Amino acid sequence: MGAAQLVSLFLALAAAAARAVSAAGARPSEVAVGALFTYDSVIGRAARVAVELAIDDVNADGTVLAGTKLSLKSHDTNCSAFIGTVEALQLMEENVVAVIGPQSSGIGHVISHVANELHVPLLSFAATDPDLSALEYPYFLRTTTSDYFQMNAIASIVDYYQWKRVTAIFVDDDYGRGGVSTLGDALAAKRATISYKAAIPPNSNSDVINDVLFRANMMESRVMVVHVNPDTGMRIFSTANKLQMMASGYVWIVTDWLAAVLDSSASRDLKDMSHIQGLIVLRQHTPESDAKNKFISKWNTVARNRSVISGLNSYGLYAYDTVWTVAHAIDQFLNSGQQINFSTDPRLHDSSGSTLRLSTLKVFDGGEQMLQQLLLTNFTGVTGLVQFGSDRNLVHPAYDILNVGGSVSRLIGYWSNYSGLSVAAPEILYQKPPNSSAQQLDNVVWPGDSTTIPKGWVFPNNGQPLRVGVPNKASFKELVSSGGPGNVTGYCIDVFNAAIKLLPYPVPLQFITIGDGKKNPIYIGIVRMVANNSLDAAVGDFAIVRNGTALAEYTQPYVEAGLVIVAPVKQVTPSAWAFLKPFTLEMWCVTGALFILVGVVVWLLEHRINEEFRGSPRQQVATIFWFSFSTMFYSHRENTVSALGRFVLIIWLFVVLIITSSYTASLTSILTVQQLDTGITGLDSLISSSLPIGYQNGKFTKRYLTLELNIPESRLVALNTIQDYADALNRGPKNGGVAVIVDEKPYVDIFLSHYCNFRIVGQQFTREGWGFSFQRDSPLAEDMSTAILQLSESGQLQRIHDEWFKRPSCAYDDDSQVGATRLGIGSFSGLFLMCALICLFALVVFFVRICWQYNQYSNSDAEDEPGAADADVVQRRPSRLGSFKGLLQFVDKKEEEIRRKMKRRSSDKAAGSSDALSVSSAY
Repeated sequence: MGAAQLVSLFLALAAAAARAVSAAGARPSEVAVGALFTYDSVIGRAARVAVELAIDDVNADGTVLAGTKLSLKSHDTNCSAFIGTVEALQLMEENVVAVIGPQSSGIGHVISHVANELHVPLLSFAATDPDLSALEYPYFLRTTTSDYFQMNAIASIVDYYQWKRVTAIFVDDDYGRGGVSTLGDALAAKRATISYKAAIPPNSNSDVINDVLFRANMMESRVMVVHVNPDTGMRIFSTANKLQMMASGYVWIVTDWLAAVLDSSASRDLKDMSHIQGLIVLRQHTPESDAKNKFISKWNTVARNRSVISGLNSYGLYAYDTVWTVAHAIDQFLNSGQQINFSTDPRLHDSSGSTLRLSTLKVFDGGEQMLQQLLLTNFTGVTGLVQFGSDRNLVHPAYDILNVGGSVSRLIGYWSNYSGLSVAAPEILYQKPPNSSAQQLDNVVWPGDSTTIPKGWVFPNNGQPLRVGVPNKASFKELVSSGGPGNVTGYCIDVFNAAIKLLPYPVPLQFITIGDGKKNPIYIGIVRMVANNSLDAAVGDFAIVRNGTALAEYTQPYVEAGLVIVAPVKQVTPSAWAFLKPFTLEMWCVTGALFILVGVVVWLLEHRINEEFRGSPRQQVATIFWFSFSTMFYSHRENTVSALGRFVLIIWLFVVLIITSSYTASLTSILTVQQLDTGITGLDSLISSSLPIGYQNGKFTKRYLTLELNIPESRLVALNTIQDYADALNRGPKNGGVAVIVDEKPYVDIFLSHYCNFRIVGQQFTREGWGFSFQRDSPLAEDMSTAILQLSESGQLQRIHDEWFKRPSCAYDDDSQVGATRLGIGSFSGLFLMCALICLFALVVFFVRICWQYNQYSNSDAEDEPGAADADVVQRRPSRLGSFKGLLQFVDKKEEEIRRKMKRRSSDKAAGSSDALSVSSAY
């Protein structure tokens, strides 16, 4: 090969390489996008025009896909999952980079597997089944709001009006089942539930719909949630109207399919509108904007030119934005240098003789990169912000809440995942901190043209009476008594029947007795039967306790109850010395000694200055005893004149008041009350003792004593009848009986009305009540609570009580008449100590003063020189004035005499000094 040939070959290879590089970097002139929806449907008619307009707008916009044309490959699924699957496979043969659709959730479940294999993203503007968001379908992307949020919006409405049970009417396909399953979860979070699921088979005729609605109408809930397809849903309301299910008392909440139907109806059919009055309807919220209004105007113009019989709905808006989402993603895909290439999957080959042509299906090599670009979408379209969150759902999901009235639907509020129910638009609330507590909706006109919020529940008209369990007890027949199947009587039964009559709806009853009448049944076991749906209610003397409320729903208490202690008592035998029993021997001795002490102290304080406390020794001793004991009756005739004496007397009179009052009260109690036969006087002594305790078999008392008070089970003795109570208490612990019985106060009141030798000791130590038990979240529990309050307010509850409980005269209500005790010194030790200290203080002050006076008196006496005239006085003066005997003689003198003598000596001393001074002057 010559040099020229080599150069030519090199230049040719270089040119080929240059052309290859140029071709690799060039943008394609056209990109195919697929579309799957049902042309002749409420959603499809609006979406078809919207998608075609979006394709034209994208191709006319130079800022997106510059130099690349977006072409549309559209296929009609014809409302069939099978045809939709076939059409999807045919669409994949045309090398589309993305598919707008499918419209149906059922088709979405099927072809999502195809999309996974071929790596072609699906962008559905109408398949709202929440299950399509599963990780099983990575190439499925929803460009509309998921029913997950719509069902949470419905749950918020149900909770707002405080309904607890709803009936779900739904189409029995993937779309209906997925939505209702999500609704159940959303209601459970609001403590509500779906009480009945009315499934309508797809493509059902009017007879099938009639049968489904008839069964739903037999159930208790009057809150109907309708989640069906737009093209067949209107037949539900015409059938419901014939069944009189659109009357007052019903609630109809309809998902967004009905809003699509109403928005798509170019001219309102007055006949159809009359069937949907009072409905609450949800619609996907799209904020108002110039772009939205411009698009609506353009859509209406095109629809008129094409003679489209349907109007634009929210799904058409989402279909329009879906095309723009795909366009933005393709633009970013191509700008990143990616190429649109398809390759053959070796696993897809035609079997021998097969005409399916599976080999024509190609895998989109850039499918993963295209999906990532789609998830990064962020622009503002006609539906508002188009952006996907971490859960692959559109951000800021929101719904309009409409109320159908007349020929229009009225906006009554909004729901958003940001702040719940509100009357302000969600885009306004997005600018504020979230506040889910301020839930609000405008007033609603309900079915039957009623403005009163429906109760949402009636007793089911399904021919099944309310199964009411009643304990068949061995005793306390006044409360509950069974005379045979269905024949039950008693106070509790009368209260229940009276409350049932106050309900605004009839409730057929079937009483079912539990127990053989010989042994009390286990009450918590009956409540478990209610929780397990073996019974609908439990009626009787059921205490509202913690483990019971965990299983069932209780009504308002109709009886106040609580545990009390019953003990045997004995009557005190009259005694001639009963007046000595209020005080113990020590108390009598200390009291007598204190009387004498106070008499002596007052005598000492008053003796020198009070003539009434002087006299012969015999008279003074008599005065001491008379004065001290007469203060007990406040009849002492001696007056006290000294300050210390009066101070001691005031304190002593207070002490006497306390002593006499206590004595009187204790003596009255001893002479009139009964005495306990055991040492148990209350809850503390019950716990600390080791004596056996009786309790009523079947009730919660045993559980409370063992778990709450930690009393050993070996101390507890189960009893059934009133006679068992009396026998066990009369035998006592030493003879195989019990020391006390712990039971609820209503039982104890009945027991004490028959036996007068037992009494309640201590205080009631629990607080509970008796109520009727129903299944969890049963509306009957709330209505019965209201009825019980009406009975109480009207006084009928008390009248029923008085009819059953006419207590004989031996039953006393004064619990203070049990257990009188003698008063000991310990009860008055502080009082006695105070009195003794006051007396001691007065004596100390008195003797200090006496010693000071005696000292002054002795000094003045020593300085006085006696004269001849005073010889007789000197003869009578003691040899030692400072002796103890002299001190006693000084104390015995009157204070007035001492003062007079000391004053005279002072005068004599002054006169002597004056005479001496005169004599000295004379000399």
